Amino acid sequence: MSSQNFYGSDEEFAAFIREACTGCTGRRPVLYRVTKRLFDLVASLGGLLLILPLLPFIVMLIKLETPGPIFFKQLRVGYRGRMFHCYKFRSMTVDAEGRLAELRAQNELEGHAFKMSDDPRITPIGRAIRRWSIDELPQLWNVLRGDMSLVGPRPPLVSEVSDYDLWHRRRLSMKPGITGLWQVRSRSETVFDKWVEDDLEYIDRWSLWLDLQIMLRTIPAALDGR
Repeated sequence: MSSQNFYGSDEEFAAFIREACTGCTGRRPVLYRVTKRLFDLVASLGGLLLILPLLPFIVMLIKLETPGPIFFKQLRVGYRGRMFHCYKFRSMTVDAEGRLAELRAQNELEGHAFKMSDDPRITPIGRAIRRWSIDELPQLWNVLRGDMSLVGPRPPLVSEVSDYDLWHRRRLSMKPGITGLWQVRSRSETVFDKWVEDDLEYIDRWSLWLDLQIMLRTIPAALDGR
């Protein structure tokens, strides 16, 4: 699935994103991409090795609570419109996506995404692992595969990208991240455009030092359940 492109091809994406920002092609210098990729490879591999001892415990909790798969996979749109399956530990009931339509009216987010603080689809164990962002640990596999980066813009759903405004498109000029400025600044924000503004600020300001700062801020935020 990662070989499919939401916009048809890289060339079409480049033309599409140039409409959103003058002189923007969605590409980064080779040195940038190599440095960030090496950092992602080392950190994601180390992270996966660290969570291996926790895996049996997490699996047991999820399986004992509700029937269904351990992992939840969902189609997302990544770098330059390339679609991929994003993995998480399952934190909702197995019919969660089918029930989304009935909950749309209770969306607390203004914009092209869905957010509900007291979502009835989330299981008790799911709420606990979400609180400390444990459900997102399988995304380290996405980082290792190259679908995602440790730090980057929030990975959007296909339905969100379909409704993007012109200026939202530039979010796709970098690989999506497990965390990012949106995570440490605006996780509780209820305006979708604020998430996008944080993502675009990250894209414009990127440096390895900024990635390290965001990761260091993510750890206490996750431990504090924010």
